[in-house]
Amino acid sequence: MRLGWKRHGDGARITPGEVVAPDERLSWPRTIGIGLQHIVAMFGATFLVPVLTKFDPATTLFFSAIGTIAFLLITGNKLPSYLGSSFAFIAPITAATASGGQSVALGGIVATGLLLTLVGVVVHFAGPRWIQIAMPPVVTGVIVALIGLNLAPVAWQNFQVSPVTAVITLASILLIQVLFRGLLGRLAILLGVVIGYAVAAVRGEVDFSKVGDAAWVGLPHFVAPSFDPNVLGLFLPVVLVLIAENVGHVKSVAAMTGRNYDPLTGRALLADGVATTLAGLGGGSGTTTYAENIGVMAASRVYSTAAYWVAAFGALVLSLSPKFGALIASVPEGVLGGVTTMLYGMIGILGARIWVQAKVNFSDPVNLATAAVPLVIGIAGFTWTAGDLEFGAIALGTAAALVIYHVMGAIGRWRGTAEG
Repeated sequence: MRLGWKRHGDGARITPGEVVAPDERLSWPRTIGIGLQHIVAMFGATFLVPVLTKFDPATTLFFSAIGTIAFLLITGNKLPSYLGSSFAFIAPITAATASGGQSVALGGIVATGLLLTLVGVVVHFAGPRWIQIAMPPVVTGVIVALIGLNLAPVAWQNFQVSPVTAVITLASILLIQVLFRGLLGRLAILLGVVIGYAVAAVRGEVDFSKVGDAAWVGLPHFVAPSFDPNVLGLFLPVVLVLIAENVGHVKSVAAMTGRNYDPLTGRALLADGVATTLAGLGGGSGTTTYAENIGVMAASRVYSTAAYWVAAFGALVLSLSPKFGALIASVPEGVLGGVTTMLYGMIGILGARIWVQAKVNFSDPVNLATAAVPLVIGIAGFTWTAGDLEFGAIALGTAAALVIYHVMGAIGRWRGTAEG
C-alpha cells in the first residue's frame, strides 16, 4: 500500500474535464479544505443516528473515524470513502435496546459486522457477480424501502411530543432544499436540525444540564456488547443493505473517475465489516460508505484519498470532546420528530429510486409480488415467534423478498410463465 500522493498539476487548479484521482492531491492547504468539507457533509447523518438511537454521539464519531482509517488501509488507499453511521441500523437498534438494552444492540451490530466481513472475503475471491444474481435491484430496493417505512410510527411518536417544533424543523429542511444550491442544499437536514434546536431552546424544550457537566476534553464513553440470539434476526437483514450501499459506492466512484474498481469490491465490503465490528465492540453505531461524501467529490472533482485521511483525523479530534457529544445528545424529541418524518420517508424513496434507475419491470408478477408483500410486512410491523426467537418486520420482509423472487422465478421458468 502506498500512502504518498502525486501532486495534480500545479496543486491549485483542476483543468476542465479532468479530476483529481484517488492517488493524487492538490496542495495541502486545499486538500485540508476539501477534507473539512467531507466532515461537514457527513456530520448531520453520522450524528443523527446516535441521537435517534440514544447512543453516545462522541463514541459513534470516534468509531466512524477509526472505521474510515481502517477502510482506507484495507482498500490499499485506492478507494475514497468516508464511513459514517448507517440509517439501516436505526430500526434494529431501537427494537433491541427496548428489549435488552444498549449492550444487546451492540451485540447485533458486531454480528452484522462479522457477517459482512465474511461476505467481503467471499466476494474478494469469488467476484461480485454472485451478489447481483442473489440480490437484483427489485430485492435491494424493497429492503431499503421497508427499512425506512417500518420506522414511520417512531417519527409520529416523536412528532407528537412537540408538534410546533417538529413542524418548524420539517419546514426548515424543505425550504433549505429549494432555496440553496451546492453544499448548503445538501446539508438541509443538518441545518434544519440546527434551526429546530434553536426554536426548541427558546421554547424551553432543551435540557442543557448534561452539557454543562461534561468535560471539554476526554475519551468517549465505551460500552461492551452482549449477545442475545433473540435480537440477531433484527440485524442480519441490514447486511444486505450494506452490501448494496458498498457495491453502489464502488460503481459510483468508478463511473466518476473513469477507473475500474470492481476488483476492490470485496475489500470494500470487508473493510466496512471490520469498521462495523469495531464500532459494535465499543459502543458505536454500525457504519456504511456515505453518499453525502460522494456528493462532495462530484462537486469538487477531487477524489483524493488524502482528503479522507484529513476528514478521519478531524473527526477523531472532535470525538474527544465529551461536551461536544453532550450538546448533540441534547437534541429534543420535537426536533427529532420533524427530521425523522423527512428522513424515514427519504429512506423509503431511496428504495424506489433503485427500482427506477434499474428500470424494474413491475408488469412482471414476480417483481410485483417481490415488492408488494414485503412492503406490507414492513409497514404493518409483522412479527413471528419461533420458540424463544422473535423475528421483526424487517427480517421477515427481507426473507419474503428473497424467497418470493427466487422461488416464483424458478417456478415461472419451469412452467414457462416467466417474462423475458
